[in-house]
Amino acid sequence: MNYLEQFIAMSIEYAPRVLGALVVLIAGFWIAGRIAQLAAKSMEKYNVTPELHTFLRTLIKTGLKVLVVFSAAGIMGIETTSFVAVLAAAGFAIGLALQGSLSNFAAGVLILLFRPYRVGDVISAQGYVGVVREIQIFSTILTNLENRRIILPNSAVLNGPIENLNYHDEKQLDLVFGISYHDDVDHAKALLEEIVTNYPGTLQDKGYKIMVKQLGDSSVNLGVRFWTKTEDFWDANFHVHEQVKKTFDQRGISIPFPQLDVHMEQPR
Repeated sequence: MNYLEQFIAMSIEYAPRVLGALVVLIAGFWIAGRIAQLAAKSMEKYNVTPELHTFLRTLIKTGLKVLVVFSAAGIMGIETTSFVAVLAAAGFAIGLALQGSLSNFAAGVLILLFRPYRVGDVISAQGYVGVVREIQIFSTILTNLENRRIILPNSAVLNGPIENLNYHDEKQLDLVFGISYHDDVDHAKALLEEIVTNYPGTLQDKGYKIMVKQLGDSSVNLGVRFWTKTEDFWDANFHVHEQVKKTFDQRGISIPFPQLDVHMEQPR
């Protein structure tokens, strides 16, 4: 009978605590879910990227649930101070072990928040040029012109210069073509003007400029500047170079190239 009485006494003593802890768990988990949903709606309203949207929602929901569990444990009479100390020590140790990963993580969050580039942009970073295929929490994945997959740590990308080649809708090409000192400069400039104005990708309203840019060691270098759409940039570059070579050949304009004269003497 003593055991039964003790069991009844303990049940009477702990039943309210257990019931209170269950209520806190159920209500707390529901509230955590609702807060996570509200946070998700707010992020959708401010156009937060899907990658960061999912991560932050999970982080908020998990963090709130951990707080609910600690609250329920406190209602049960379980001492949570030691658990907090253990978690803090474990977090410190993990932070030291994962310094590089945490740095990449923080950089990934900043990239997703401030968007210096987006998926589909062509960027130049850390000596690599390629199309952004994925922006992950720890790394940015590029595909270069040779269709090679390049994985860059986010911290390295964020701590260095980033050139977003797709940021503007229009780009100016700045090309240089050399002609011989014996050729007619005005004639060459007229041919270049004809090539630029006849190219359909040239933005005529933005204007163009053709000038003598430099008097080189073996050539007169003519500069050509004109505007085109960003998506037409490379096509315009290749087209104009090809047309300049063909047109100069047809119209008698020579393009100098380095030559080496070798003089041989007969031994005496």
